[in-house]
Amino acid sequence: MQELGMAEQGSIRVTRKDDNVVVIEKDLATEEMVLSMGPQHPSTHGVLKLECLTDGEVVTSAEPYLGYLHRCFEKHCEMVDYPAIVPYTDRMDYLAGMNNEWAYCIAVEKLLDIEIPRRVEFIRVIVSELNRIASHLVAIGTYAIDLGAFTPFLFCFRDREHILSLLEWASGARMLYNYIWIGGVAFDVPVDFNKRVKEFVDYFRPKAVELSSLLTENEIFVKRTKGIGIMPADVAINYGWSGPMLRGSGVQWDLRRNDPYSVYPELDFRIPVPDGKFSDIGDCLSRHLVRALEIEESLSIIEQCLLKMPGSEGFSPRIAVPKRVRPKAGEVYGRAENPRGELGYYIQSDGKSTKPLRCKARSSCFVNLSAMKDLSKGQLIPDLVAIIGSIDIVLGEVDR
Repeated sequence: MQELGMAEQGSIRVTRKDDNVVVIEKDLATEEMVLSMGPQHPSTHGVLKLECLTDGEVVTSAEPYLGYLHRCFEKHCEMVDYPAIVPYTDRMDYLAGMNNEWAYCIAVEKLLDIEIPRRVEFIRVIVSELNRIASHLVAIGTYAIDLGAFTPFLFCFRDREHILSLLEWASGARMLYNYIWIGGVAFDVPVDFNKRVKEFVDYFRPKAVELSSLLTENEIFVKRTKGIGIMPADVAINYGWSGPMLRGSGVQWDLRRNDPYSVYPELDFRIPVPDGKFSDIGDCLSRHLVRALEIEESLSIIEQCLLKMPGSEGFSPRIAVPKRVRPKAGEVYGRAENPRGELGYYIQSDGKSTKPLRCKARSSCFVNLSAMKDLSKGQLIPDLVAIIGSIDIVLGEVDR
């Protein structure tokens, strides 16, 4: 092969083979461009900014920038006493207030070493599982609308309204509940609450199947999510992932089973993980499937609790609530299975004050989002929307 003198100009090389065939080789390298996605972009699910480095349509890196919401939760906790922190937990992950309150109360009750009445435990499970379903409905509905499907969004919010009405009936609030208290709950559930919950379960079970098939059998939705944002199980574990994100990578890990609390050991339910029939394990579609299947399991858990819950005769929802919360000196870490993964609280007490010396929240949203660089590398720009939606972040918990 003979090269033609100075024919190489920039990224074009002209060569001639032995049989006098001229070959023109082009080595076109485009200049990488920095593209900001958010914090005002609707598909970033709040005030999240992604600084993307792109080579044409291909994303080579996506760096998340946080801190636009300024929740200041952990500093607030040092300024108020232990019971007054409960309303602040509602405002972290505002789509799963019951679950946030419960995780915090588990940590403080562990520090106080108090026993919770059995009926309270069942009430906590019921309201938390209802809130888990409501949270997953928001995740699925907004994910669908991110990818251009509007009808599932309406279906999800229609049925979520039923759950919010039940939780409002029990607590007096629709989203920021202040219902699960240290040692108990604010009020016992209304007289016909269990009956109304059972009616909702019977109504919603076929709706959940319909909603699931509406997306998983949609060719466009599957093409937008299958094989996108794949996260291998070992990398997910190293990142500290939990919840549907970790289970979407095929790891059967759920605190309700692996580190059980409350009455969950008495209940029969599965921990759904993808089997690879409908999705590539660890991709965006797998994470969506896990949330859809978890709705079915939460309905089963609620039904079992309604059957096993003790009656209300002689019951006081605040019988174990301390009049003044002043834990002994020490530190504790309590955790629970939030709809987005493990939500944990690390609390330090000096044994003298009614306020915690330190209260640190372990946010599953923050940990799951930390893998954005690995998830986005080599994907196309439109795939970023699918990846962010599959993480199901709530920025109130990320920025705390």
